[in-house]
Amino acid sequence: MHMLEKMGAWFAGPRSRWVTLLVWIAIAAILTLTLPAVGDKEINNAPNLPADSPSVIADELIRTHFPNESGLPALLVWNRAGGLTEQDYAAMQALTAELAESPLEGQEAIIPLHEMPAPALKGISSEDGTTLVLPVTFETYLETDIVKENLHAIQEKIEALTGGLPFEAAIDSGSELSVRISGPAGISVDATGLFENADFVLMVATVLLVLVLLLLIYRSPILAIIPLVGVGFAYAVTSPILGWMAGEGWITVDGQAIAIMTVLLFGAGTDYCLFFITRFRQELTREGNRMSALRRSYKNATGAIAMSGFTVVLSLFALLFAQYGAVHRFAVPFSLSIFIMMIASLTLVPALLSIIGRASFYPFIPRTEEEAKARAAAKGKSYVRRDPERKLGARIGNLVVRKPWTVALVSTLLLATLASFALPVKYTYDLLSTFPEDTPSVEGFKVISEAYTPGELAPVTVVVRSEGGAPAAVAEKLSQHPLVDHVGEPEVSTTDTTLTAYSVVYRMNPYNQAAMNAIPELKEAAVAALAEAGTADAASNVWIGGQTAEQHDSQQVTVRDNQLIIPIVIGLIVVLLLAYLRSITATIYLVATVLLSYAAALGLGWLILHELMGIEAIQGSIPLYAFVFLIALGEDYNIFMISSIWQKRKSMPLRQAIKEGVAETGGVITSAGLILAATFAVLATLPIQVLVQFGLITAIGVLMDTFIVRPFLVPAITSILGKRAFWPGKAEEAGVKMKEAGR
Repeated sequence: MHMLEKMGAWFAGPRSRWVTLLVWIAIAAILTLTLPAVGDKEINNAPNLPADSPSVIADELIRTHFPNESGLPALLVWNRAGGLTEQDYAAMQALTAELAESPLEGQEAIIPLHEMPAPALKGISSEDGTTLVLPVTFETYLETDIVKENLHAIQEKIEALTGGLPFEAAIDSGSELSVRISGPAGISVDATGLFENADFVLMVATVLLVLVLLLLIYRSPILAIIPLVGVGFAYAVTSPILGWMAGEGWITVDGQAIAIMTVLLFGAGTDYCLFFITRFRQELTREGNRMSALRRSYKNATGAIAMSGFTVVLSLFALLFAQYGAVHRFAVPFSLSIFIMMIASLTLVPALLSIIGRASFYPFIPRTEEEAKARAAAKGKSYVRRDPERKLGARIGNLVVRKPWTVALVSTLLLATLASFALPVKYTYDLLSTFPEDTPSVEGFKVISEAYTPGELAPVTVVVRSEGGAPAAVAEKLSQHPLVDHVGEPEVSTTDTTLTAYSVVYRMNPYNQAAMNAIPELKEAAVAALAEAGTADAASNVWIGGQTAEQHDSQQVTVRDNQLIIPIVIGLIVVLLLAYLRSITATIYLVATVLLSYAAALGLGWLILHELMGIEAIQGSIPLYAFVFLIALGEDYNIFMISSIWQKRKSMPLRQAIKEGVAETGGVITSAGLILAATFAVLATLPIQVLVQFGLITAIGVLMDTFIVRPFLVPAITSILGKRAFWPGKAEEAGVKMKEAGR
């Protein structure tokens, strides 16, 4: 007996199937009861930049020598369109008095409005008297949960002092007082809130979606549940393991990683289950003994499923090479979840199929031709053999082998045309653009930008070192930059008098691309001023900190990650394909077709996002996210289909193998592709732009792989290349002579 058949017997034998099921139940129960769930250990304020990033170094310098310029500010934006009243100012003074007397946890500084006369308050409000921004500063690395509790406490105090609900009042109300909390602290809390319970909501939505799709596609209630049971057990094992690893400090997980992991696990996990289930159903039409059919299914499907799984696992594990924290944190949760799902699809799912047997497919139970004839005779009906040539998959297979050049050229032209739309894609690192417009911090920023200078939301801090004191030209040169509204008075450090800090306020949104691009220019201006004043090595005596500087560094790190990780992923997939297929030619065109599909998905995604949804730029992290997923998952389908062709060409001419391979895998890959695309599309329902964009582009890419690359382009190229598709391997195996017409 073949080794893989023996393995199938180990997991799905008459007795061992129950052992397999009980082992999975025991493992899931023990881990769930003894270890924390991954959601309990998520940290949403973990740093994303390496410690040696310029902005990180600058912020540390500022915290050490300019404590008044550091910290995490929450901007309380008070606004009344008709003008702030005496009662409003009195409430503000009462609030600062309370916070000064009883500071909140981690609170560092607050402007003592209660010590200022009423006229002075009007002096720090906006020119039209409608708005006043009150900063409350907390410790820089204060946990997000504590910041959230503090902001909630402030909200309760303000409601009590004003006797109303200013946080619910519309910001454009003409008579009501509205208050919003913006600034870095407000943005951080809002970001966490958007992901709050996202993994649970996504799980419920994904389960329901997958269940409905399986019922519609296979019309079998039992079959629809089996993949979900397999994925559910995999999640039950993965979650506590990740929670334990996070609790030990080995990994860091955040809400975004958990949300995407949930979608990936249910989408890709269902695919692996379907790959095996479909093979089992095919074998049941050839073999009357279900155990024999199951062993043969295990033998024929295991290699492709394992190869597909390892391709995804290693591709996702390559994200460990990322320096950007949010991307680096994806590696372990994603790769571990797929690895465990792959094991479940090769152990638990066969055991379940062995237990349930042919009834898994009720009411459309697969039978051998003899069984079908006997059943028809028992019912007094004549047996009508289904013509396999009438199926859509067979028709596509016929088209591909009859007109391979036409199919390949049309498919390539279509994908290349869509890929061309990816050339003008614009990217952004604007944090606020990822939030819905009705998010409190976004509404607060809108009020600030209308009543004050937008840059007040997050000023840039420029620090210079000069032995004789900072030259006056520094402030002058900084203020000459066209994007700068004004530069605050220089502040000399009390701990190191050679250091001077300047607060630079943009005249525009400090989070947008133009503001980020100006960071190196601001440094050049400060360096030039120091150099003109005779400071030696001026470039190493200028530091720039603040939110805008952090985003500039984030862009630089992301570009670096793209340039490193994309080649690594391609290299890993090439090595795996070479090891599995032993064909250089096939490896080249399988990778090339998926790369073309990825570019086309990015191009079409940009068209939809930009032209139909009005999005001016997509998040800068999207290309890497989408690339890793689409390249790895796209090769899944290629591997499953090409494995079928590779097996069949051992016993039949290559063109016939291609035709039958396309027909045989068409249904399952189409079903799997629809389910996977739909699960990623679920991400587009979340109120977070980065997930909307990622979900849309990835879903488009999966659909392109499913309906263009897999059924048309890859088999057409294989047909064109003929025996050369196997080079340097041999196309003639098992003593079968390849008889290709015209070759």
